[in-house]
Parts: sequence; C-alpha cells; structure tokens
Amino acid sequence: MPIDLPPSERMTSGHLACPGCGAAIAMRFVLKGLGDRVVMVIPACCWSIIAGPFPYTALKVPVLHTAFETGGAVASGIRAALDVKGDHETQVVTWAGDGGTFDIGLQSLSGAAERGEDILYVCYDNEAYMNTGVQGSGATPEGAWTTTTPTGSPKATRKKDIMQIMAAHAIPYAATASIAYPEDLVRKVQKAASIRGTKFLHIFATCPTGWKVPSEVSVGLARLAVQTRIFPLYEVEDGERYTINVEPKGYLVDAYFKAQGRFKHLTAEDLERIQERVDHGWSRLEALARIA
Repeated sequence: MPIDLPPSERMTSGHLACPGCGAAIAMRFVLKGLGDRVVMVIPACCWSIIAGPFPYTALKVPVLHTAFETGGAVASGIRAALDVKGDHETQVVTWAGDGGTFDIGLQSLSGAAERGEDILYVCYDNEAYMNTGVQGSGATPEGAWTTTTPTGSPKATRKKDIMQIMAAHAIPYAATASIAYPEDLVRKVQKAASIRGTKFLHIFATCPTGWKVPSEVSVGLARLAVQTRIFPLYEVEDGERYTINVEPKGYLVDAYFKAQGRFKHLTAEDLERIQERVDHGWSRLEALARIA
C-alpha cells in the first residue's frame, strides 16, 4: 500500500558517503520511518566513517559507535538500561553492514534474537566489506570479484541466506527492503517499530565503488535486483508467515550482472547457472508464501 513519506529529515548534508552510496540512502529513509525517540548503535562499518569524525555527526539521533561483533549485544544492553529507567518507547536500533551481520556480528545478533530482545536490527547489505577495501563477505554473491576473491578465482560459494537464518529464530518480524522502493522501506520500518521483540530488516544497498558501476545507476541497479528476483521484497512474521510485497517482472539476470564491473568475467554458462538458482529461489519463496 503506498504511503506518504514523512517530510522530517534526521540525516543532514555533509556526511562522508561516496557518491551514489546506497547505505546513505537507506539511512535517510530508515530515520524517516523511526521518529525522534531513537538510539542508534553502529558497529564498525562504512557508517562508522560516513557519520563524520567526533564530535561531529550527520545524524540527529544519539549514536553509539561500537566494536564490529557487538551490534546485538550493545543494543541489548541499551534496551535493558532504558527499561530500568521506565523508558519503553525509545527505539533501540542496530545499524550494521553485511560483514557485521552475516559474519562477524552473527553470534550477538543470534543471541539477541534468541532472548527476544526488544530491538530493531538493520543490515544494510552492499555485499562485501566495503569500508576496509572490498573484501568478500558471507553476503557476497557467487561469482563476484572482490579483493579477496580476484577475477582469476572469484567467489565460489553462494550468498548466505540471512533471512532464513533469522526466520529460524522465530522472531516476530523480519523483512527485506530496498533503496529503490522507499515507500515499502519506510512502511516496513514503521511496522517493525510498532512490534515488541526482535525485529530484523535486510536492506539492499548498492555500492558503486565496490561494484564498479557509475554512481548514477545506484538506485536503478537496486530496482533491477528486485525485478530480476535476485533480491525479492517480502516479510516473515513469527518465522512462518511469508508475504511477498512486490511482484517482480522476472527479467533475466543477464542485465543485472552485465551492468557491473565486479561480474564482467562471468561466462554465459555462469549466468545460466545463476539464473537457474534465482528461479529456484523464487519458486521456493512463492511456495512459502502460499503455505502461509
């Protein structure tokens, strides 16, 4: 359902993001959906730099920068402290990249989810450790170039399915979102904020620098990822009720992969194999949505 985007801005100009940075776009929309009563936990990631050097910040909410692996644990501690003070309304949000979510921070995220901590964990996914030099992560797609998976031996394994991992924790709410669909993104942020317990948002956030694309195609690529079914938009409630939010046009994956320098080495056979896996994944998601 279309919504009017809130006019308020809680992110200022003067941030240090690269041109076309999907992570900066994602932050702006998430803050629009959250309102004023927010505490933001940022483990090591691009946003450790983007926000600006202390004592300056581009964010108009309280921010705690913390260690790479501690996003879930620090948010849990802040939530407990606020609850002791009788403040049950302030939203505690962890804002982490894919490295701090899929890999280094997975244990503290899993612990928070298992305990049912009343926090919102947001992963902006640019599919590599971009802040430290474009190293491969658990979110890096099969076949991708990174500095640790060079063209001669690109990423050989598939992207970790973080949504299925979080659904397995049976948390009240988990959803995918994209910078190319801001109304859907803000709606999901608002919905997550209205729910008690652990909530998880997985936001597709392009990185022109790491993906070797022009900055002006950032949002278009994010939209193409949805329309090719590479990154479908859906929600999972209580680990079992699946809802698909955007019906993709089902474009072939070739257009998405051929537009990016990090995939220029892929062969026709590689793309055919990837297309089969994308089709299989979409069929599986459709089946889960029907069961729900």
